This record gives sequence, structure tokens and C-alpha cells, in this order.
Amino acid sequence: MKKIIIISLIALLSVQLKAQLNWNGQVSAFTNFSPDNQYSLFLGGRYIPEINYIHSLDSGKSFDILASVDLNGSILSDPFQDQIYNGALNPYRFWTRYSGQNYQVRIGLQKIDFGVSTLLRPLQWFNQIDPRDPLALTNGVYGIMGKYYFKNNANIWAWGLYGNEKRRGFDAIATNDKIPEFGGRLQLPILTGEIGLTYHHRKADASNFINESIYQEIAENRFALDLKLDWIVGFWVESTYIHKAENLGPLTNQNLINIGSDYTFGLGNGLTIIAENLLYGSSEEAFSSDYSNITAMSLNYPFSFFDSISSLAYYNWDSNSTTFFVNYQHQFNKIIGYLMAYYNPSDFQGIQQNELVNNFSGPGVRLMLVYNH
Repeated sequence: MKKIIIISLIALLSVQLKAQLNWNGQVSAFTNFSPDNQYSLFLGGRYIPEINYIHSLDSGKSFDILASVDLNGSILSDPFQDQIYNGALNPYRFWTRYSGQNYQVRIGLQKIDFGVSTLLRPLQWFNQIDPRDPLALTNGVYGIMGKYYFKNNANIWAWGLYGNEKRRGFDAIATNDKIPEFGGRLQLPILTGEIGLTYHHRKADASNFINESIYQEIAENRFALDLKLDWIVGFWVESTYIHKAENLGPLTNQNLINIGSDYTFGLGNGLTIIAENLLYGSSEEAFSSDYSNITAMSLNYPFSFFDSISSLAYYNWDSNSTTFFVNYQHQFNKIIGYLMAYYNPSDFQGIQQNELVNNFSGPGVRLMLVYNH
């Protein structure tokens, strides 16, 4: 199915080669030093070129195609001892979209993201964005998604996915990539904010740790409610309930609820603080009586139009472990520079991670340069 989607999009793109195409890209180079790891030195680079074709049709309709790849290479080094070399070329985004004045339909390898939380995200069902990554890189999913927008700012989403085997967000077990997934979302304006209701169905595959074929196609249903209001401060709540049809012990049911708030203080150029608290439970019963508790906070302060500093802190109340991250950003003429320092415990739950961003345990420092064209 993935090959069919990619071949179809290449064929569509080739038809339009005589038309004007937009060519963009992002080049990043980074180095990392983490003294507590055997391979303490990390060097790498990534290039994500992007071709975007947009064709306007009659009556406010348009047709566009976007194609991009992820070309990356890295070296892990135990100085003067050993090195590990890695490199890859993978599709990053590859989709086509048809849009009208109040709707759009998109098919292919795409990013799907919704929800109101920022740091601890129960509704991060289809992407792997790490809040510590200033580039917000994430793998996409293969599928089709449609949106319809009403005049009162309400909107409806519907999607169908296929061929996505990777675990995403708070997935307890992997997806059976041979069976389609489907779901939808209703988002409505309310008071000074918005409320969302979301549903998703998939077949989970637990055969990796339960060696029986009946556990390759476990029906799983997800339900979610999210609400965000803006008064004097921003306030939001995001909650999900995940149920599997087979008894998998503590993995049968998952409950997640996140409560958060943000406020910008009138100090200097404006200090923005975000705080969230996540309760996470998994049990054989519908609702857990034993919840894990994670608190997160971020601060952001712009020194000028070209300089800013931000920090993130996560605290796991069960293990008494802390994750800390600070990032200084400077905009040069054509390059953005990031100087980052961090501390990551060896095992920490609640923070989304992916293979596009290399995170190391213990203390460390990272330098990254980014050029966008």
C-alpha cells in the first residue's frame, strides 16, 4: 500500500514538472557531548529537501503536491577507541491535497497533529514530536485525511491509515500494519476557547511479547476529550481512554489526563511560563486506581528579535527523577544557532521521543546549526 501511494504521487508530480515548483529545504549540523555514555561524542547532519507544487483551480479550489525526504548521517564516537557510523535516506512527507473553500482532503505520507497540550500530550496519537527538539521533527503516517470547516470555526476531521507499524505517543503495543485504522474528530468553539471530541480504532499487535497468533489483531478503541479556554490565563485539559478487546493484564486499559496552564508575565520582553501535570494509569479494569504522576514546566524569554532562551523541566513523582533542558537560540544572517544543555535520567516516561532526535542519558551539551532555503 505504501509503495502504491508513493508511485501514484510520483506519477502525479511528473505530470506537473513543466509547472513552476517551489523548492525549499532545511540543512542541520549538530554535535553532542555526553560524558556519562561510552560513545560520548556524537556528530551528525541532516538535509530535508522539499518540493511543493500548488495549482489554483476555479471557485476557490486548489490542488497541491508536497514531497520531501530525510537524508541523514551520523558518527557515534568513543574518542580514540571506536566509532559507529550511521546513514539513511527515507521519505519524510509525500502527499497530495485537494482543497475547497471550506474543506480539504489529503492522501499520502503526512503529519497528523491535534490536541491542546504542549509538553505532556495524551492526544499525541499519530506523531512523535519531542518538545525538547527545536525543529519539531517527526515521522509521518500513511493514510488519507479529510477536514471540513464550518463558518463558526467548528471543524470535523476524518481519517483512515494503513501500513504504519511504528509505536506512536503513548502506544502500549505496536499497530498491526496490515489492517486499516480509522477515526475522526469534532472540534467546536466554546466560550473563549474550543472543545474537541476524538475517536480512533486500530488493530494492535502484541505478538512480540505474547507468542500467540490471536494477539496479532487486538481491537483497540480510543476516546478523547480536550478543552482549552483563554481568560486571564490559558487553561486546558486533555484526557484519553484506551481499551483493548483482549485481556492483556495491565495493558488492557489506559487512562491519561493532563491539566495545564500558561501565562506571559510583563517582565522585560515577556516571560512565558507553561505548566502541565499528567496522570497516567494502566490496568486490567476499565479505570486504574494507581496512577503515575509527571509534572512539566517550560519557560521562554526573548532577549531580542534575534535571541531567546527557553528551558524545560520534567519531574516523575514515582521515581523521583528529573529531566532538565535549556536552549539558547540566536538568529544569524542566514543560519539559526542553538546551544543546548540537558540532563536526562536513564529511564524516564512521559516525554515523546523518536529516532530522528538522538537523546542521551546523563548530563550533556549540544550545538546545532540550521540553514533554511
